[in-house]
Amino acid sequence: MVKAIVAGASGRMGRKIISAISQTDGIELSGAFEKKGHPDIGRDAGDVAGIGNIGVKIEGSFEDVIERGDVLIDFTVPEATLYNAKLAAKKGLPMVIGTTGFTAEMMNELRETVKDIPCVISPNMSIGVNVLFKIVADVCRILGEEYDVEIIEAHHHFKKDAPSGTALRIAEIIASQRKASFIYGRKGILGERKKEEIGIHAIRAGDIVGEHIVIFGGEGERIELVHRAHSRDCFAKGAVRAALWIVGKKPGIYSMQDVLGI
Repeated sequence: MVKAIVAGASGRMGRKIISAISQTDGIELSGAFEKKGHPDIGRDAGDVAGIGNIGVKIEGSFEDVIERGDVLIDFTVPEATLYNAKLAAKKGLPMVIGTTGFTAEMMNELRETVKDIPCVISPNMSIGVNVLFKIVADVCRILGEEYDVEIIEAHHHFKKDAPSGTALRIAEIIASQRKASFIYGRKGILGERKKEEIGIHAIRAGDIVGEHIVIFGGEGERIELVHRAHSRDCFAKGAVRAALWIVGKKPGIYSMQDVLGI
Protein backbone atom coordinates (compact mmCIF):
# COMPACT_ATOMS: atom_id res chain seq x y z
CA MET A 1 0.00 0.00 0.00
CA VAL A 2 1.43 3.37 -1.08
CA LYS A 3 1.20 6.02 1.65
CA ALA A 4 0.56 9.48 0.21
CA ILE A 5 1.01 12.92 1.74
CA VAL A 6 -1.03 15.77 0.26
CA ALA A 7 0.15 19.39 0.38
CA GLY A 8 -2.45 22.15 0.38
CA ALA A 9 -5.00 19.67 1.72
CA SER A 10 -7.78 22.25 2.10
CA GLY A 11 -7.42 23.76 -1.35
CA ARG A 12 -9.62 23.01 -4.35
CA MET A 13 -7.18 20.46 -5.73
CA GLY A 14 -6.08 19.14 -2.34
CA ARG A 15 -9.64 18.16 -1.46
CA LYS A 16 -10.16 16.49 -4.83
CA ILE A 17 -6.91 14.53 -4.51
CA ILE A 18 -7.83 13.29 -1.04
CA SER A 19 -11.20 12.15 -2.39
CA ALA A 20 -9.54 10.42 -5.37
CA ILE A 21 -7.10 8.61 -3.06
CA SER A 22 -10.04 7.27 -1.04
CA GLN A 23 -11.52 5.79 -4.21
CA THR A 24 -8.32 4.19 -5.54
CA ASP A 25 -6.94 0.76 -4.68
CA GLY A 26 -3.31 0.48 -3.59
CA ILE A 27 -2.95 3.94 -2.09
CA GLU A 28 -4.02 5.63 1.14
CA LEU A 29 -3.73 9.07 2.69
CA SER A 30 -1.10 9.04 5.43
CA GLY A 31 -0.53 12.75 5.88
CA ALA A 32 -2.03 16.12 4.97
CA PHE A 33 -0.88 19.64 5.67
CA GLU A 34 -1.67 23.29 5.08
CA LYS A 35 0.20 26.55 5.46
CA LYS A 36 0.82 27.85 8.97
CA GLY A 37 -2.23 29.55 10.47
CA HIS A 38 -4.77 27.96 8.14
CA PRO A 39 -8.16 27.57 9.87
CA ASP A 40 -8.47 23.89 8.88
CA ILE A 41 -5.34 22.81 10.76
CA GLY A 42 -6.38 20.15 13.27
CA ARG A 43 -9.49 19.12 11.34
CA ASP A 44 -9.88 15.68 9.80
CA ALA A 45 -8.73 15.76 6.16
CA GLY A 46 -11.62 13.54 5.09
CA ASP A 47 -14.19 15.85 6.65
CA VAL A 48 -12.62 18.83 4.88
CA ALA A 49 -12.67 16.91 1.58
CA GLY A 50 -16.31 15.97 2.07
CA ILE A 51 -15.80 12.22 2.33
CA GLY A 52 -16.23 11.79 6.08
CA ASN A 53 -13.79 11.18 8.90
CA ILE A 54 -10.72 9.15 7.86
CA GLY A 55 -8.54 9.61 10.93
CA VAL A 56 -5.91 11.84 9.29
CA LYS A 57 -5.61 15.33 10.75
CA ILE A 58 -4.45 18.31 8.70
CA GLU A 59 -1.12 19.49 10.11
CA GLY A 60 0.51 22.91 9.94
CA SER A 61 3.69 22.03 8.05
CA PHE A 62 5.33 19.45 5.82
CA GLU A 63 7.83 18.74 8.59
CA ASP A 64 4.99 17.42 10.76
CA VAL A 65 4.10 14.64 8.29
CA ILE A 66 7.21 13.99 6.21
CA GLU A 67 8.04 10.75 8.03
CA ARG A 68 4.60 9.26 7.33
CA GLY A 69 4.61 8.87 3.54
CA ASP A 70 6.05 7.20 0.48
CA VAL A 71 5.20 10.08 -1.88
CA LEU A 72 4.22 13.76 -1.70
CA ILE A 73 1.51 15.15 -4.00
CA ASP A 74 1.87 18.92 -4.31
CA PHE A 75 -0.62 21.23 -6.08
CA THR A 76 0.04 24.47 -4.21
CA VAL A 77 1.90 27.65 -5.24
CA PRO A 78 5.45 27.94 -6.64
CA GLU A 79 7.10 29.26 -3.47
CA ALA A 80 5.55 26.54 -1.30
CA THR A 81 6.35 23.80 -3.81
CA LEU A 82 10.00 24.85 -3.94
CA TYR A 83 10.21 24.76 -0.15
CA ASN A 84 8.53 21.35 0.01
CA ALA A 85 10.76 20.01 -2.77
CA LYS A 86 13.89 20.90 -0.81
CA LEU A 87 12.65 18.96 2.20
CA ALA A 88 11.53 16.01 0.06
CA ALA A 89 14.90 15.90 -1.69
CA LYS A 90 16.74 15.75 1.65
CA LYS A 91 14.46 12.93 2.75
CA GLY A 92 14.62 11.09 -0.60
CA LEU A 93 10.84 11.26 -0.85
CA PRO A 94 9.30 10.92 -4.35
CA MET A 95 7.06 13.77 -5.50
CA VAL A 96 4.18 14.46 -7.87
CA ILE A 97 4.06 18.17 -8.72
CA GLY A 98 1.10 19.78 -10.46
CA THR A 99 1.78 23.36 -9.35
CA THR A 100 1.82 25.98 -12.13
CA GLY A 101 2.90 29.62 -12.33
CA PHE A 102 6.66 29.06 -12.00
CA THR A 103 8.98 31.61 -13.57
CA ALA A 104 11.73 30.19 -15.78
CA GLU A 105 14.22 30.74 -12.96
CA MET A 106 12.00 29.02 -10.42
CA MET A 107 11.45 26.05 -12.71
CA ASN A 108 15.20 25.70 -13.20
CA GLU A 109 15.64 25.77 -9.42
CA LEU A 110 12.90 23.17 -8.98
CA ARG A 111 14.42 20.81 -11.52
CA GLU A 112 17.83 21.14 -9.91
CA THR A 113 16.30 20.49 -6.48
CA VAL A 114 14.43 17.28 -7.40
CA LYS A 115 16.89 15.75 -9.87
CA ASP A 116 18.06 13.15 -7.35
CA ILE A 117 14.61 11.87 -6.36
CA PRO A 118 11.88 10.29 -8.49
CA CYS A 119 9.58 13.19 -9.43
CA VAL A 120 6.68 13.67 -11.84
CA ILE A 121 6.28 17.30 -12.94
CA SER A 122 3.36 18.21 -15.17
CA PRO A 123 1.35 21.42 -15.70
CA ASN A 124 -1.71 19.23 -16.22
CA MET A 125 -2.27 15.74 -14.78
CA SER A 126 -5.38 15.06 -16.86
CA ILE A 127 -5.03 11.93 -18.96
CA GLY A 128 -7.00 13.61 -21.74
CA VAL A 129 -4.75 16.66 -21.83
CA ASN A 130 -1.65 14.49 -22.04
CA VAL A 131 -3.19 12.66 -24.98
CA LEU A 132 -3.78 16.14 -26.46
CA PHE A 133 -0.07 16.92 -26.03
CA LYS A 134 0.74 13.81 -28.10
CA ILE A 135 -1.81 14.67 -30.78
CA VAL A 136 -0.56 18.27 -31.04
CA ALA A 137 2.98 17.00 -31.65
CA ASP A 138 1.78 14.58 -34.32
CA VAL A 139 -0.38 17.17 -36.11
CA CYS A 140 2.40 19.76 -35.98
CA ARG A 141 4.87 17.31 -37.48
CA ILE A 142 2.51 16.37 -40.32
CA LEU A 143 1.42 19.93 -41.19
CA GLY A 144 4.85 21.51 -40.99
CA GLU A 145 5.09 25.30 -40.88
CA GLU A 146 2.41 26.19 -43.45
CA TYR A 147 -0.39 26.41 -40.88
CA ASP A 148 -0.80 29.27 -38.42
CA VAL A 149 -1.15 28.17 -34.80
CA GLU A 150 -3.27 29.86 -32.13
CA ILE A 151 -3.91 28.63 -28.58
CA ILE A 152 -6.91 29.73 -26.52
CA GLU A 153 -7.27 28.77 -22.86
CA ALA A 154 -10.11 29.51 -20.44
CA HIS A 155 -10.21 29.09 -16.65
CA HIS A 156 -12.15 30.23 -13.57
CA HIS A 157 -11.68 33.74 -12.22
CA PHE A 158 -9.72 32.50 -9.20
CA LYS A 159 -6.75 31.30 -11.29
CA LYS A 160 -3.71 33.41 -10.48
CA ASP A 161 -1.36 32.69 -13.41
CA ALA A 162 -1.86 33.38 -17.11
CA PRO A 163 -1.45 31.92 -19.58
CA SER A 164 -2.02 28.49 -18.09
CA GLY A 165 0.84 26.06 -17.68
CA THR A 166 -0.98 23.73 -20.07
CA ALA A 167 -1.17 26.39 -22.79
CA LEU A 168 2.52 27.13 -22.36
CA ARG A 169 3.33 23.41 -22.59
CA ILE A 170 1.35 23.15 -25.83
CA ALA A 171 3.27 26.13 -27.21
CA GLU A 172 6.58 24.54 -26.19
CA ILE A 173 5.65 21.30 -27.96
CA ILE A 174 4.89 23.22 -31.16
CA ALA A 175 8.04 25.34 -30.83
CA SER A 176 10.14 22.18 -30.59
CA GLN A 177 9.10 21.30 -34.15
CA ARG A 178 9.09 24.65 -35.96
CA LYS A 179 10.37 28.20 -35.77
CA ALA A 180 8.23 30.01 -33.22
CA SER A 181 7.78 33.20 -31.23
CA PHE A 182 5.07 33.53 -28.60
CA ILE A 183 2.53 36.36 -28.75
CA TYR A 184 0.39 36.84 -25.64
CA GLY A 185 -2.79 38.42 -26.97
CA ARG A 186 -2.86 41.24 -29.53
CA LYS A 187 -3.75 44.91 -29.44
CA GLY A 188 -3.28 47.88 -31.76
CA ILE A 189 -1.92 48.09 -35.29
CA LEU A 190 0.48 45.16 -35.36
CA GLY A 191 0.78 44.59 -39.07
CA GLU A 192 0.45 41.28 -40.85
CA ARG A 193 0.71 38.16 -38.74
CA LYS A 194 4.21 36.69 -38.84
CA LYS A 195 4.41 33.07 -39.89
CA GLU A 196 6.39 31.98 -36.85
CA GLU A 197 3.95 33.48 -34.35
CA ILE A 198 2.11 31.28 -31.90
CA GLY A 199 -0.74 33.30 -30.44
CA ILE A 200 -1.63 32.47 -26.82
CA HIS A 201 -4.84 33.92 -25.42
CA ALA A 202 -6.19 33.65 -21.86
CA ILE A 203 -9.82 33.92 -20.72
CA ARG A 204 -10.80 34.17 -17.04
CA ALA A 205 -14.49 33.89 -16.21
CA GLY A 206 -16.86 32.34 -13.70
CA ASP A 207 -16.22 28.74 -12.68
CA ILE A 208 -14.63 27.40 -15.89
CA VAL A 209 -12.55 24.42 -14.77
CA GLY A 210 -10.24 24.36 -17.77
CA GLU A 211 -10.52 24.57 -21.53
CA HIS A 212 -7.81 24.51 -24.20
CA ILE A 213 -8.29 25.00 -27.94
CA VAL A 214 -5.43 24.62 -30.42
CA ILE A 215 -6.13 26.01 -33.90
CA PHE A 216 -4.08 25.08 -36.95
CA GLY A 217 -5.23 27.54 -39.63
CA GLY A 218 -4.40 26.94 -43.28
CA GLU A 219 -5.60 28.29 -46.61
CA GLY A 220 -9.21 27.18 -47.05
CA GLU A 221 -9.34 25.01 -43.89
CA ARG A 222 -8.51 24.78 -40.23
CA ILE A 223 -8.06 22.05 -37.65
CA GLU A 224 -9.20 22.59 -34.08
CA LEU A 225 -8.13 20.36 -31.20
CA VAL A 226 -10.19 20.89 -28.05
CA HIS A 227 -9.99 19.62 -24.49
CA ARG A 228 -12.55 20.62 -21.86
CA ALA A 229 -12.31 19.60 -18.23
CA HIS A 230 -15.78 19.26 -16.71
CA SER A 231 -14.46 18.96 -13.15
CA ARG A 232 -11.17 18.83 -11.28
CA ASP A 233 -11.68 15.09 -10.81
CA CYS A 234 -9.68 14.37 -13.97
CA PHE A 235 -6.65 16.23 -12.59
CA ALA A 236 -6.92 14.51 -9.21
CA LYS A 237 -7.24 11.03 -10.71
CA GLY A 238 -4.22 11.65 -12.91
CA ALA A 239 -2.19 12.84 -9.92
CA VAL A 240 -3.07 9.72 -7.92
CA ARG A 241 -2.16 7.54 -10.89
CA ALA A 242 1.20 9.36 -11.09
CA ALA A 243 1.76 8.85 -7.34
CA LEU A 244 1.20 5.10 -7.64
CA TRP A 245 3.55 4.96 -10.64
CA ILE A 246 6.45 7.06 -9.30
CA VAL A 247 7.09 5.11 -6.08
CA GLY A 248 10.01 2.76 -6.67
CA LYS A 249 11.23 4.49 -9.84
CA LYS A 250 14.84 5.57 -10.32
CA PRO A 251 15.70 9.17 -9.41
CA GLY A 252 14.94 11.61 -12.19
CA ILE A 253 12.32 13.97 -13.55
CA TYR A 254 9.36 12.35 -15.29
CA SER A 255 6.28 13.66 -17.09
CA MET A 256 2.72 12.39 -17.33
CA GLN A 257 3.69 11.14 -20.77
CA ASP A 258 6.06 8.76 -18.97
CA VAL A 259 3.34 7.76 -16.51
CA LEU A 260 0.94 6.96 -19.36
CA GLY A 261 3.57 5.36 -21.60
CA ILE A 262 2.88 7.65 -24.58
